[in-house]
Amino acid sequence: MSQSRFNTVFLAQRLSLLRTLQGMVGNPSTAEDLLQETYLRVTRALGDRPIEHLEPFVFQTARNLALDHLRARRVQARTLVDDIPEEILHNVAAPTSSSEDAAHAEQLLKHLSVSLGQLSARQQRIFILSRLHGASYLEIAEQLQVSASTVQKELKLIMAICMGVADRLK
Repeated sequence: MSQSRFNTVFLAQRLSLLRTLQGMVGNPSTAEDLLQETYLRVTRALGDRPIEHLEPFVFQTARNLALDHLRARRVQARTLVDDIPEEILHNVAAPTSSSEDAAHAEQLLKHLSVSLGQLSARQQRIFILSRLHGASYLEIAEQLQVSASTVQKELKLIMAICMGVADRLK
């Protein structure tokens, strides 16, 4: 199968592919990125071997990329605390912790909740999108119509607030 044939198929199916990806990942910008990656992956595959059923191969490649993206986001969402130093993480109660550790963790969570509640609405939204939904700086910036630099600065401030709360409770 030639590259020109693939280009024709890709252009003819572009909108359908994009809709499929948007439905899977729920973000137009991410869907566009995955669509571009689909094009690159299929182009590489065509260089390695002939592909008999090109259209299904293109759609399956796009679906696989979307699933990989969603898997990565789930992993990232589970690691919400990547900006918090390890010594603070050890202060959070584990299921087998002592009652003193559990009380400390509960107090820490209460103080964090109060501090996060005092953030501006935009800061709270940035925190939720970043730490709970795993959105990138660019995705958050697009959604809130601010620069990625603003998102980064706000998150740095929010994390400093969280660190301050943890330091006060040591």
